[in-house]
Amino acid sequence: MFDWIVESAYAYPLLEVLHIVGISLLVGNLVLFELRVWGFGAELPVAALARLSLRLAVAGFALILVSGLLMFAGQPAELLANDAFVVKMGLVLLAGLNAAYFHARDGLKLMDRTARVQTVVSMGLWLAVIIGGRWIAYQ
Repeated sequence: MFDWIVESAYAYPLLEVLHIVGISLLVGNLVLFELRVWGFGAELPVAALARLSLRLAVAGFALILVSGLLMFAGQPAELLANDAFVVKMGLVLLAGLNAAYFHARDGLKLMDRTARVQTVVSMGLWLAVIIGGRWIAYQ
């Protein structure tokens, strides 16, 4: 049904570009937000910065999700058999759980040591996701 994605000379590369744009939006805005949690840019109101950066991060994640699902639909058996893909998906789940816990405990208002640790964990997880994504091609 989705064979056209891998058979087209343009579909898969275009999806990869959209995936990378989504990664840029997600990670770039998370870095900005996480630096604020660490005290950088203290003159910027946390709530206003969070509204902007987290909305853009969510938009980036949505772009990643849609493009990723379409790339997956083009070759599901190959990707499910790829250890790097499976690890990457596990890391995405952990990053999502970390973000959910950050917001559930009101880390945005607390901006305490736990919130700062969570931002480091977040960035480590997202960098590992990116590495895992690149590794897929070499498995």
